[in-house]
Amino acid sequence: MHKQISSLQNPAIKRILQLQEKSRNRRKEGVFTAEGIREIQLGIKGGFRLKEIYFQPGLSSEDEIKSMLENANFRPDITEISSEVYKKLAYRGSTEGLIAIFQSKTSTLKDLQFSSEKPLILIAEAPEKPGNIGALLRTADAANADAVIIANPKTDLYNPNIIRSSVGCVFTNQIATGSTSEIIAFLKRQNIKIYAAALQDSKNYAEVDFRESSAIVVGTEATGLSSEWLENSDQNIIIPMSGEIDSMNVSVAAGILIFEAKRQRGFLN
Repeated sequence: MHKQISSLQNPAIKRILQLQEKSRNRRKEGVFTAEGIREIQLGIKGGFRLKEIYFQPGLSSEDEIKSMLENANFRPDITEISSEVYKKLAYRGSTEGLIAIFQSKTSTLKDLQFSSEKPLILIAEAPEKPGNIGALLRTADAANADAVIIANPKTDLYNPNIIRSSVGCVFTNQIATGSTSEIIAFLKRQNIKIYAAALQDSKNYAEVDFRESSAIVVGTEATGLSSEWLENSDQNIIIPMSGEIDSMNVSVAAGILIFEAKRQRGFLN
């Protein structure tokens, strides 16, 4: 028999709100929240351990949850919540009445495992906006990149806004974080060429050969990449622009660059 919660003052509900709002609480407990059938299914498929799930009757049911967990090797605690509680917890009303708590995974460079002999990696240095990070993860998923690496992260990967804007691609990508220095050292050990998106000493991206092991590195729209990347880049690359400005949204730029690499590789894998 599942539990039931109808009060906004219930300690379990207050805890979920804290997990949604504070990265400190997520780090301390080693868990994070996600909402919606698609996101939760992708989390399970991605090997994340589902610890707790909360559902609003009418929008979802215990039978649907059990069906979703049919092939999982864990059994989360299932709790029924009232519509008032669900409205308080949900970021959007179209998430099918489901809120989940997953166990976090580590995201260190040593956790990365490449199945491809010539990996294609997308790297973003110090992205700040969760929406941009989510869009980068969607782009990497669409291109089936071997990994996404966040250098000098400004927010934790399990920020609800990142999970939401990535439409669950937090779960579908292989992701690591580290300092710029650590990542550069890692790439050099792995013999992965560094292609830094920058204006200085750059080459048209369409004239660069991305068919070998490649890391495409993008910076923020405001400040670009740090000098450390430029000093260690095998080749700086640029997207020629014909308008009045010389920059574009980081996720758009990353999409153009990584799909040129995929085009050169024949869109294989």
